[in-house]
Amino acid sequence: MLNEDTVARKNLVARKHLVTSLVTGLIIGIIAGSPIGWFVHQFYYQQRLAQVLLCRENHRNQPAAVVDSQCGTPY
Repeated sequence: MLNEDTVARKNLVARKHLVTSLVTGLIIGIIAGSPIGWFVHQFYYQQRLAQVLLCRENHRNQPAAVVDSQCGTPY
């Protein structure tokens, strides 16, 4: 009987630590993930803008409608 009570207490403590660890991980993920996501977005945006500007430069002698359909918009 003593052994069953000890096992039940250990599982209860483990669940409590599991929830605490989960909450801590979510908080750290939000704090670290937001700046990383912002930097990745800025990098992607700059790369896309450079691609559009190069395409527009390569097709500068064509009508605007053709350039827009081939290259897209920079924004």
